[in-house]
Amino acid sequence: MHIAVTIIPIFSIVILGWLIRLKGFIPPEFMGPANSLVYYIAIPAMIFRAVSKASFKVQFNLTVLMITLFSVLIVFALSWIAGKTVKIGRSDLGTFIQTSFHGNVGYIGFAVAYYHMGQAGFVKAGIIGGFMMIFQNFLSVAALVLYNRDAHFKKNNLFFIYKIFGNPVVLSSMAGILFSVAELPVPEVIGRILDILSGLALPMGLLVIGASLSFKVMRQSIFPLLSTTLFKLMLLPCIGYLLYIFYGIPSDEYLPGLILLATPTATVIYIMSKEMNGNSDFAVAAISSSTLISALTFLIWLNIAG
Repeated sequence: MHIAVTIIPIFSIVILGWLIRLKGFIPPEFMGPANSLVYYIAIPAMIFRAVSKASFKVQFNLTVLMITLFSVLIVFALSWIAGKTVKIGRSDLGTFIQTSFHGNVGYIGFAVAYYHMGQAGFVKAGIIGGFMMIFQNFLSVAALVLYNRDAHFKKNNLFFIYKIFGNPVVLSSMAGILFSVAELPVPEVIGRILDILSGLALPMGLLVIGASLSFKVMRQSIFPLLSTTLFKLMLLPCIGYLLYIFYGIPSDEYLPGLILLATPTATVIYIMSKEMNGNSDFAVAAISSSTLISALTFLIWLNIAG
Protein backbone atom coordinates (compact mmCIF):
# COMPACT_ATOMS: atom_id res chain seq x y z
CA MET A 1 0.00 0.00 0.00
CA HIS A 2 2.85 2.37 0.88
CA ILE A 3 4.39 1.79 -2.57
CA ALA A 4 1.14 2.60 -4.36
CA VAL A 5 0.74 5.72 -2.23
CA THR A 6 4.21 6.78 -3.41
CA ILE A 7 3.92 5.97 -7.13
CA ILE A 8 0.31 6.99 -7.88
CA PRO A 9 0.65 10.65 -6.74
CA ILE A 10 3.99 11.07 -8.55
CA PHE A 11 2.70 9.84 -11.89
CA SER A 12 -0.65 11.61 -11.39
CA ILE A 13 1.31 14.88 -11.42
CA VAL A 14 3.09 13.72 -14.60
CA ILE A 15 -0.27 13.02 -16.28
CA LEU A 16 -1.60 16.33 -14.97
CA GLY A 17 1.30 18.08 -16.71
CA TRP A 18 0.37 16.34 -19.97
CA LEU A 19 -3.31 17.32 -19.59
CA ILE A 20 -2.43 20.92 -18.75
CA ARG A 21 -0.35 21.20 -21.92
CA LEU A 22 -3.05 19.43 -23.96
CA LYS A 23 -5.69 21.91 -22.76
CA GLY A 24 -3.43 24.85 -23.57
CA PHE A 25 -2.84 26.03 -19.99
CA ILE A 26 0.90 25.68 -20.62
CA PRO A 27 1.88 27.40 -23.90
CA PRO A 28 4.80 25.83 -25.84
CA GLU A 29 6.99 28.88 -25.23
CA PHE A 30 6.70 28.32 -21.45
CA MET A 31 8.27 24.86 -21.55
CA GLY A 32 11.84 26.00 -22.21
CA PRO A 33 12.04 28.52 -19.34
CA ALA A 34 10.20 26.16 -16.95
CA ASN A 35 12.58 23.31 -17.69
CA SER A 36 15.58 25.63 -17.28
CA LEU A 37 14.26 26.86 -13.93
CA VAL A 38 13.93 23.30 -12.61
CA TYR A 39 17.12 21.96 -14.21
CA TYR A 40 19.50 24.81 -13.42
CA ILE A 41 18.12 26.18 -10.14
CA ALA A 42 15.46 24.23 -8.23
CA ILE A 43 16.77 20.65 -8.35
CA PRO A 44 20.44 21.66 -7.84
CA ALA A 45 19.34 23.73 -4.81
CA MET A 46 17.42 20.77 -3.37
CA ILE A 47 20.28 18.32 -3.88
CA PHE A 48 22.96 20.62 -2.48
CA ARG A 49 20.83 21.45 0.56
CA ALA A 50 20.03 17.82 1.37
CA VAL A 51 23.49 16.36 0.75
CA SER A 52 25.46 19.19 2.42
CA LYS A 53 23.48 18.73 5.67
CA ALA A 54 24.01 14.95 5.77
CA SER A 55 26.89 12.96 7.21
CA PHE A 56 28.78 11.59 4.21
CA LYS A 57 30.43 8.88 6.29
CA VAL A 58 27.03 7.58 7.40
CA GLN A 59 25.12 7.91 4.12
CA PHE A 60 27.76 6.83 1.59
CA ASN A 61 28.03 3.14 0.64
CA LEU A 62 30.88 2.45 -1.80
CA THR A 63 29.69 -1.07 -2.65
CA VAL A 64 26.22 0.16 -3.63
CA LEU A 65 27.75 2.90 -5.77
CA MET A 66 30.11 0.51 -7.59
CA ILE A 67 27.34 -2.03 -8.25
CA THR A 68 25.05 0.71 -9.54
CA LEU A 69 27.66 2.06 -11.96
CA PHE A 70 28.72 -1.44 -13.03
CA SER A 71 25.08 -2.30 -13.86
CA VAL A 72 24.88 0.78 -16.08
CA LEU A 73 28.08 -0.27 -17.85
CA ILE A 74 26.75 -3.79 -18.49
CA VAL A 75 23.53 -2.54 -20.07
CA PHE A 76 25.49 0.02 -22.10
CA ALA A 77 27.55 -2.84 -23.56
CA LEU A 78 24.54 -5.13 -24.10
CA SER A 79 22.51 -2.42 -25.87
CA TRP A 80 25.50 -1.68 -28.08
CA ILE A 81 25.79 -5.36 -29.02
CA ALA A 82 22.02 -5.61 -29.60
CA GLY A 83 22.00 -2.50 -31.81
CA LYS A 84 24.86 -3.81 -33.91
CA THR A 85 23.28 -7.28 -34.14
CA VAL A 86 19.95 -6.02 -35.51
CA LYS A 87 21.84 -3.55 -37.72
CA ILE A 88 20.37 -0.29 -36.48
CA GLY A 89 21.50 2.57 -38.73
CA ARG A 90 24.71 4.36 -37.81
CA SER A 91 23.01 7.70 -37.20
CA ASP A 92 20.41 6.03 -34.94
CA LEU A 93 22.66 3.66 -32.99
CA GLY A 94 24.07 6.26 -30.58
CA THR A 95 20.55 7.37 -29.62
CA PHE A 96 19.36 3.77 -29.25
CA ILE A 97 22.26 2.96 -26.92
CA GLN A 98 21.80 5.93 -24.62
CA THR A 99 18.01 5.51 -24.34
CA SER A 100 18.71 1.98 -23.06
CA PHE A 101 20.70 3.00 -19.96
CA HIS A 102 20.56 6.78 -19.40
CA GLY A 103 17.93 7.30 -16.71
CA ASN A 104 15.95 10.33 -15.55
CA VAL A 105 17.72 10.55 -12.20
CA GLY A 106 17.11 14.27 -11.61
CA TYR A 107 13.34 14.48 -12.11
CA ILE A 108 11.82 11.02 -11.60
CA GLY A 109 14.50 9.17 -9.62
CA PHE A 110 14.91 11.77 -6.89
CA ALA A 111 11.13 12.23 -6.62
CA VAL A 112 10.53 8.49 -6.06
CA ALA A 113 13.45 8.26 -3.59
CA TYR A 114 12.19 11.26 -1.62
CA TYR A 115 8.52 10.31 -1.42
CA HIS A 116 9.19 6.60 -0.84
CA MET A 117 12.17 6.76 1.55
CA GLY A 118 12.04 10.26 2.99
CA GLN A 119 14.95 12.63 3.56
CA ALA A 120 17.49 9.90 4.42
CA GLY A 121 16.75 7.97 1.24
CA PHE A 122 16.86 11.15 -0.81
CA VAL A 123 20.31 12.02 0.54
CA LYS A 124 21.66 8.58 -0.37
CA ALA A 125 20.08 8.88 -3.82
CA GLY A 126 21.59 12.36 -4.21
CA ILE A 127 25.09 11.07 -3.48
CA ILE A 128 24.77 8.06 -5.81
CA GLY A 129 23.01 10.20 -8.42
CA GLY A 130 25.89 12.66 -8.67
CA PHE A 131 28.37 9.95 -9.61
CA MET A 132 25.80 8.15 -11.74
CA MET A 133 25.06 11.26 -13.82
CA ILE A 134 28.75 11.79 -14.56
CA PHE A 135 29.04 8.17 -15.68
CA GLN A 136 25.83 8.26 -17.73
CA ASN A 137 26.84 11.49 -19.44
CA PHE A 138 30.28 10.09 -20.26
CA LEU A 139 28.85 6.92 -21.86
CA SER A 140 26.07 8.82 -23.69
CA VAL A 141 28.40 11.41 -25.19
CA ALA A 142 30.88 8.67 -26.12
CA ALA A 143 28.17 6.72 -27.99
CA LEU A 144 26.88 9.80 -29.80
CA VAL A 145 30.37 11.02 -30.72
CA LEU A 146 31.46 7.58 -31.95
CA TYR A 147 28.51 7.28 -34.33
CA ASN A 148 28.40 10.93 -35.35
CA ARG A 149 29.43 11.65 -38.92
CA ASP A 150 30.38 15.22 -38.04
CA ALA A 151 34.11 15.19 -37.31
CA HIS A 152 33.74 18.46 -35.36
CA PHE A 153 32.33 16.65 -32.33
CA LYS A 154 35.05 14.01 -32.37
CA LYS A 155 37.81 16.62 -32.30
CA ASN A 156 36.19 19.09 -29.89
CA ASN A 157 37.46 17.87 -26.51
CA LEU A 158 36.06 20.88 -24.64
CA PHE A 159 32.55 20.09 -25.89
CA PHE A 160 33.01 16.49 -24.74
CA ILE A 161 34.17 17.54 -21.26
CA TYR A 162 31.41 20.15 -20.89
CA LYS A 163 28.68 17.63 -21.69
CA ILE A 164 30.02 15.26 -19.06
CA PHE A 165 30.85 17.61 -16.18
CA GLY A 166 28.75 20.70 -17.01
CA ASN A 167 25.51 19.18 -15.70
CA PRO A 168 24.17 21.50 -12.93
CA VAL A 169 22.78 18.53 -10.99
CA VAL A 170 26.19 16.87 -11.04
CA LEU A 171 27.89 20.09 -9.92
CA SER A 172 25.43 20.65 -7.06
CA SER A 173 25.78 17.05 -5.92
CA MET A 174 29.57 17.24 -5.93
CA ALA A 175 29.45 20.57 -4.06
CA GLY A 176 27.08 19.05 -1.49
CA ILE A 177 29.42 16.07 -1.04
CA LEU A 178 32.35 18.45 -0.51
CA PHE A 179 30.45 20.38 2.18
CA SER A 180 29.34 17.11 3.79
CA VAL A 181 32.81 15.53 3.85
CA ALA A 182 34.46 18.72 5.15
CA GLU A 183 31.52 19.36 7.53
CA LEU A 184 31.29 22.94 6.31
CA PRO A 185 28.27 24.87 7.64
CA VAL A 186 25.85 26.62 5.29
CA PRO A 187 24.79 30.08 6.59
CA GLU A 188 21.21 30.03 7.86
CA VAL A 189 20.03 32.73 5.45
CA ILE A 190 21.44 30.78 2.47
CA GLY A 191 19.94 27.60 3.86
CA ARG A 192 16.45 29.10 4.01
CA ILE A 193 16.75 30.41 0.45
CA LEU A 194 17.73 26.90 -0.68
CA ASP A 195 14.78 25.44 1.27
CA ILE A 196 12.35 27.72 -0.57
CA LEU A 197 13.83 26.86 -3.96
CA SER A 198 13.83 23.15 -3.04
CA GLY A 199 10.06 23.24 -2.59
CA LEU A 200 9.74 24.11 -6.27
CA ALA A 201 11.92 21.28 -7.58
CA LEU A 202 9.90 18.06 -7.52
CA PRO A 203 6.35 19.28 -8.35
CA MET A 204 7.54 21.58 -11.13
CA GLY A 205 9.89 18.87 -12.46
CA LEU A 206 7.08 16.30 -12.64
CA LEU A 207 4.75 18.78 -14.39
CA VAL A 208 7.48 19.56 -16.95
CA ILE A 209 8.02 15.84 -17.59
CA GLY A 210 4.28 15.38 -18.20
CA ALA A 211 4.03 18.42 -20.45
CA SER A 212 6.94 17.05 -22.51
CA LEU A 213 5.28 13.72 -23.32
CA SER A 214 4.65 13.07 -27.01
CA PHE A 215 3.08 10.03 -28.66
CA LYS A 216 3.22 10.90 -32.36
CA VAL A 217 6.45 9.04 -33.17
CA MET A 218 5.84 5.96 -31.01
CA ARG A 219 3.94 3.98 -33.68
CA GLN A 220 6.76 4.30 -36.20
CA SER A 221 9.40 2.59 -34.04
CA ILE A 222 7.58 -0.12 -32.07
CA PHE A 223 10.30 -2.80 -32.02
CA PRO A 224 13.24 -0.51 -31.15
CA LEU A 225 11.08 1.20 -28.51
CA LEU A 226 10.11 -2.11 -26.89
CA SER A 227 13.76 -3.17 -26.92
CA THR A 228 15.14 -0.01 -25.36
CA THR A 229 12.30 0.11 -22.79
CA LEU A 230 13.02 -3.50 -21.80
CA PHE A 231 16.72 -2.71 -21.39
CA LYS A 232 16.07 0.44 -19.35
CA LEU A 233 13.16 -0.51 -17.09
CA MET A 234 13.64 -4.25 -16.57
CA LEU A 235 17.14 -5.48 -17.43
CA LEU A 236 19.11 -2.61 -15.84
CA PRO A 237 17.39 -2.71 -12.41
CA CYS A 238 17.36 -6.54 -12.55
CA ILE A 239 21.14 -6.69 -12.92
CA GLY A 240 21.59 -4.19 -10.10
CA TYR A 241 19.13 -6.02 -7.82
CA LEU A 242 20.80 -9.40 -8.32
CA LEU A 243 24.23 -7.93 -7.58
CA TYR A 244 22.95 -6.13 -4.47
CA ILE A 245 21.48 -9.41 -3.19
CA PHE A 246 24.61 -11.40 -4.13
CA TYR A 247 26.76 -9.11 -1.99
CA GLY A 248 24.29 -9.26 0.90
CA ILE A 249 23.47 -5.54 1.00
CA PRO A 250 20.42 -4.63 3.14
CA SER A 251 17.44 -3.25 1.24
CA ASP A 252 17.50 0.14 2.97
CA GLU A 253 21.08 0.56 1.69
CA TYR A 254 20.61 -0.55 -1.92
CA LEU A 255 17.06 0.76 -2.49
CA PRO A 256 18.15 4.32 -3.48
CA GLY A 257 20.48 2.79 -6.09
CA LEU A 258 17.76 0.45 -7.36
CA ILE A 259 15.32 3.36 -7.69
CA LEU A 260 17.83 5.30 -9.79
CA LEU A 261 18.49 2.25 -11.99
CA ALA A 262 14.73 1.79 -12.53
CA THR A 263 14.13 5.36 -13.74
CA PRO A 264 12.73 5.94 -17.26
CA THR A 265 14.81 7.38 -20.09
CA ALA A 266 16.20 10.84 -19.31
CA THR A 267 14.70 13.88 -21.04
CA VAL A 268 18.18 15.34 -21.58
CA ILE A 269 18.72 12.61 -24.20
CA TYR A 270 16.47 14.54 -26.59
CA ILE A 271 18.65 17.64 -26.23
CA MET A 272 21.88 15.67 -26.63
CA SER A 273 20.57 13.80 -29.67
CA LYS A 274 19.47 17.02 -31.32
CA GLU A 275 22.77 18.80 -30.64
CA MET A 276 24.90 15.87 -31.78
CA ASN A 277 22.96 14.75 -34.87
CA GLY A 278 21.33 11.70 -33.30
CA ASN A 279 17.74 10.57 -33.84
CA SER A 280 15.84 13.12 -31.77
CA ASP A 281 12.41 11.78 -32.85
CA PHE A 282 13.25 8.34 -31.50
CA ALA A 283 14.57 9.97 -28.31
CA VAL A 284 11.21 11.70 -27.73
CA ALA A 285 9.32 8.44 -28.33
CA ALA A 286 11.60 6.50 -25.97
CA ILE A 287 11.30 9.14 -23.24
CA SER A 288 7.49 9.21 -23.48
CA SER A 289 6.94 5.44 -23.59
CA SER A 290 9.41 4.59 -20.82
CA THR A 291 8.06 7.35 -18.56
CA LEU A 292 4.53 5.96 -18.76
CA ILE A 293 5.56 2.30 -18.42
CA SER A 294 7.84 3.10 -15.47
CA ALA A 295 4.76 3.77 -13.33
CA LEU A 296 4.13 0.01 -13.50
CA THR A 297 7.76 -1.15 -13.33
CA PHE A 298 8.44 1.02 -10.27
CA LEU A 299 5.62 -0.81 -8.50
CA ILE A 300 7.25 -4.11 -9.47
CA TRP A 301 10.76 -3.23 -8.32
CA LEU A 302 9.72 -1.55 -5.09
CA ASN A 303 7.59 -4.58 -4.21
CA ILE A 304 10.45 -6.96 -5.02
CA ALA A 305 12.80 -4.92 -2.84
CA GLY A 306 10.28 -5.10 -0.01
